[in-house]
Amino acid sequence: MLSITILIILVTAIISIPAFTNHKLMNAGILYPFIMQKPNQWYRFISSGFLHADWMHLLINMFVLYSFGTMVENYYSYFFGSNGTWLFILLYLSSLVAASASSYYKNQHNSSYRSLGASGAVSAITTASILFAPTAKIYLYGFIALPNIVAGVLYLVYSQYASRNANDHINHEAHFYGALYGIAFTLVAKPRIFFYFLEQF
Repeated sequence: MLSITILIILVTAIISIPAFTNHKLMNAGILYPFIMQKPNQWYRFISSGFLHADWMHLLINMFVLYSFGTMVENYYSYFFGSNGTWLFILLYLSSLVAASASSYYKNQHNSSYRSLGASGAVSAITTASILFAPTAKIYLYGFIALPNIVAGVLYLVYSQYASRNANDHINHEAHFYGALYGIAFTLVAKPRIFFYFLEQF
């Protein structure tokens, strides 16, 4: 049986790849705050997370999701038992909404603003992994080893800084809020995970 992480990757690829060249499909699902107050447009919070701008955007997001998703999925099964699978799915889908909520609010009247990609949900999965394995090593560029928790803090700091200062057409704000949401969701669902986190040190 395929893991939920692999299924998410497959579904994302199946939707994203045709949309690279199918502008009608892309426009139908992209996060577009300006028109989302119309009836039946709220689905874009979710659908935009299954769309990507190009191959590089898709491959990076899916590689990071694969790297952390299966681990978090397994820990969810351990801590939540039979509910672990459904809670993992809920974490992923709800983090798409949580990560984009601020961008939506700020751009409701901006007709030129669009956003897409799974980065917010991937950030949520990545930071949730810190609660289960804070001291596990993350290798940046293949050789710079950092504890998971250090890499997570640096990621949050950078995302917050970049959301205010960068001009690179990347939704760093979604990365930041998605990352915070991954931690919050997991701890609200099972507060004792915080004590498990502390025990890892």
